[in-house]
Amino acid sequence: MRRHFVHFLWGTLLAILGFTSLFFISVWNGWIGYMPDMDELSNPIDKFASQVYSSDQKLIGTWNQDNNNRIAIDYNGLSPHLVHALVATEDERFYEHSGIDFIALGRAIIKRGVMRQASAGGGSTITQQLAKQLFSEKAHSTMERLLQKPIEWIIAVKLERHFTKEEILAMYFNYFDFLHNAVGIKRAANVYFNKEPRNLNVTEAALLVGLCKNPSMFNPLRYPERCRQRRNVVLMQMVKSGYVTKDEYEELSQRPLGIHFTKAKPVDGAADYFQAFLRQYMMANKPERKNYQTWQNRQFVLDSIAWEQDPLYGWCNKNLKRNGEPYNVNTDGLRIYTTIDTRMQTYAEEAIRKHVGGYLQAQFNAASRYKKNAPFSSNISRKTIKEIINRSCRLSMRYRKMKEQGATPEEIKRSFRTPHEMTIFTYHGDVDTVMTPIDSVRYYKSFLRSAFMSMDPHTGAVKTYVGGIDYQHFKYDVVMGGRRQVGSTIKPFLYALAMQNGMTPCSLAPNVQRTYGGWTPRNGSHARYGQEVPLRWGLQQSNNWISAYLINLLGPSQFVNILHDFGLNNPDIDKYASPVLCLGPSEASVGEMTSAYTTFANGGIRCAPLFVTKIEDSHGNVIAKFQPLMTEVISEVSSYQMIDMLRAVVQGGTASRLRSAYNINIDMGGKTGTTNNNADGWFMAITPNLVSGCWVGGEDRDIHFDNTSMGQGASMALPVWAYFMQSVYADKHLGYRKDAKFAIPAKFDPCKVADTINVNGIQEEYF
Repeated sequence: MRRHFVHFLWGTLLAILGFTSLFFISVWNGWIGYMPDMDELSNPIDKFASQVYSSDQKLIGTWNQDNNNRIAIDYNGLSPHLVHALVATEDERFYEHSGIDFIALGRAIIKRGVMRQASAGGGSTITQQLAKQLFSEKAHSTMERLLQKPIEWIIAVKLERHFTKEEILAMYFNYFDFLHNAVGIKRAANVYFNKEPRNLNVTEAALLVGLCKNPSMFNPLRYPERCRQRRNVVLMQMVKSGYVTKDEYEELSQRPLGIHFTKAKPVDGAADYFQAFLRQYMMANKPERKNYQTWQNRQFVLDSIAWEQDPLYGWCNKNLKRNGEPYNVNTDGLRIYTTIDTRMQTYAEEAIRKHVGGYLQAQFNAASRYKKNAPFSSNISRKTIKEIINRSCRLSMRYRKMKEQGATPEEIKRSFRTPHEMTIFTYHGDVDTVMTPIDSVRYYKSFLRSAFMSMDPHTGAVKTYVGGIDYQHFKYDVVMGGRRQVGSTIKPFLYALAMQNGMTPCSLAPNVQRTYGGWTPRNGSHARYGQEVPLRWGLQQSNNWISAYLINLLGPSQFVNILHDFGLNNPDIDKYASPVLCLGPSEASVGEMTSAYTTFANGGIRCAPLFVTKIEDSHGNVIAKFQPLMTEVISEVSSYQMIDMLRAVVQGGTASRLRSAYNINIDMGGKTGTTNNNADGWFMAITPNLVSGCWVGGEDRDIHFDNTSMGQGASMALPVWAYFMQSVYADKHLGYRKDAKFAIPAKFDPCKVADTINVNGIQEEYF
C-alpha cells in the first residue's frame, strides 16, 4: 500500500513537472497566449515617439500613438539617483538574476499565498515589469492575470538575453507613464521639474520612482502629502541598499516636493499648427475618389497633385521599412528635421497676438457692440445667421458624439440650449464659465482669425507657420488647410503675364471705366480718371480698371494658365475664367500665395514650400532627404520688372504706411488685398531673402468690419507683417540685414526690354 502511494506521489510529481514543462514550452513558442516574435522583442524601442526638430536645432515636438509624447533616451541620459532609487525599491537583486528573482518570487508566494500577508512585497523584477509594460494588455479577470504572469516571466528571460542591464533600465524609464501626458522619464523630468533626466537630484529621482508603484494614488499635484510619504519610503529603501546614509535621509526626507510643473500639451512644443499639418501630411494615404465626399472633388484633385509631385506628402505610405511595412510617425521613433526657425516662429505668433489680439479684436468688438446680429454683418438676415450657427453646431464634436450615441434631434437641441460648465478662450488666458453650447459657438465666431507664413524664396524653406490665433481652441488651419478669396493680391500675377507679353512697368493703359461682356468693374478712386497711366501706377494704386483692361487684352484663359504655373491649383480658378478673375474672387491658402510670390524674389522661379530637410530612423540613419521643388514661371527680366512695381506699392501706394507708420526702410515690395464687404484682408510681402503672406478675417465671410478703413488688407494684415519684420531685424542672430538688396543688375532699366540678362554675373550688355 505504501509502495503504491509513493508511486502515486512520484507519478503526480512527474505529471506536474511534465505538464509545467509543456506549458512553458507552449508559452515560450507562442502556442499559448501572446509571445512577441524575435524582431519585435529585439527592437521594442522602435515604438518611441518621433521627434520633430527646428532648423535652429530645437526639439519642437514629439509624436506618439494616442498623442502621448514619449522620447527615448539611453542609459547615459539617466541620473544615477534614478537607477539607485529604482533598483533599491523595485528589485534589489536586479544585477544578480536573469529576469526572474526566485527568492522574491518564493517569498511572495509563501507570505501572500500561504500566510495571507498584504505587505509581503512583490515578486516581479524590473525586467518583468518592463515585459508587462511592453507586451501585456490590461487583464480583465484574475484568471487572465494568472495566465499573463508566466508569459511575462518568459518575456523577461528573453529580454535579459537580448539586452544589457543598463538597456533594460533605460527602457523601463522610457516606457512608464507618469501621468499628466508625461510618458517616459524625459517628459516626466520636464513636466514635474523642468529638468533633463540626467540632472535630477536624489529627492526628485525618488519622487518619480515612487510614482512607479501607482502614479494615480501618489499624484504629486492632487495628493502632495501622500506623494511625499511615498518619496520618503523610496529614500528609506535607498538607505537599506547603501545608496543614501541615515544622516542624509534625515535631511532629505524633510525637503518639500519641489515641483516645478509644466503642462505638456498633446501637440507639444512650438508651431503647433505646423506640427498638426505635418503629421497629417506625412501620414496621408494615396488619394482615392471613393474616400472623398461628393463635395470634396476640389480636395481630391489637390491631394492627387500633391501625391504625385511632393515626396513629403504621404511619405510614410510611399516608403517601406525593412519588414515591408509603411512607416508610422506615431510609433517608429523617427527624427524629423524641419525648416521652421523657432525664433522667427515666436516673432510671427507674437505679431498676430499683438495686432489681431491686442488691437484689431478690440476694434471689432467695439464696432459690434450695438449690432443685433453681432458678430455677423448687419447686411445679412437672421435666417441666414441661424443657418450658419446650426451648421457649426452640426460640425461640432458635441453634436457628433451625441449622434453616435443615438440621441434624438430633440435631445441634441435641448443639450445645445442647456448651460454647461466649460473653459473658453480669451486673449488673457482660458476662463472657466457656464454657457450654453450654442452660445459658445457664437462666442467663438466673434474672434477674428489670422494666418501667417514666411519662407526663403531661394530654398523654399518655410521659416514660420502660424495657422490661426490659438491651436487649442481654433484648429482650422488657413496656411495650408483652408482657402479664402485672395482679392487684389492676385493682381501681380496678371501684371507678370503682361510683362511676359512684352509690356513694361511704363507701358500705358487707359484709366477709365468700361464694360466687358456685361461686367462693369468699380474702382475705389477716380484719381487721374480718363488719363493714360503707367502700369506701375495701376498696380501701386491697385486700380481695378487697369486690371480689367489687362485681362481683357491678354485673355482670361492665358491668365488661368499662368495662375496654375504660380502654384494656384485650386480647380475653382477655372470656373472664374472670365474678366472678373482679375479682382481675385478665387480662393487660395496662405501657403499657396506665399509660394507664388517667391517667383518675384527668385528670378522668375517659384519655390514650393519646403517643410522638412531630412528624416532619420530611430538609430540615427538618414532615410530621406528633401530638396526644394522649383518651377520657372516667368523670365528673369519679368521678375525684375515685377520687383520694381511691387516696390512702388510700398513706396507710394496701398502699402506705403510700412514706411510712414512702421518705419521699415528696407528694399521690399508688397501687395495688399481686400475682398468684397471686407471679408478678407491680405498682405503679401517680398524682401531679398524672405517672402511672407498674412491673412486676417472672420471664420465666416459674413463676419467682418462694415467699414473699409478698418476692414482693408492694409489695416488688418499689413501690421502683422510689420511687427514681425521689426522683430526679425532686431534679432541680429538671424542674419537678416536691413541693407540687403534684390539681386538686380545695376544697369537694369525696368522700362526697357532686355536683349540679354545677367544670370551668372558675367554678361555686361543688357540693352
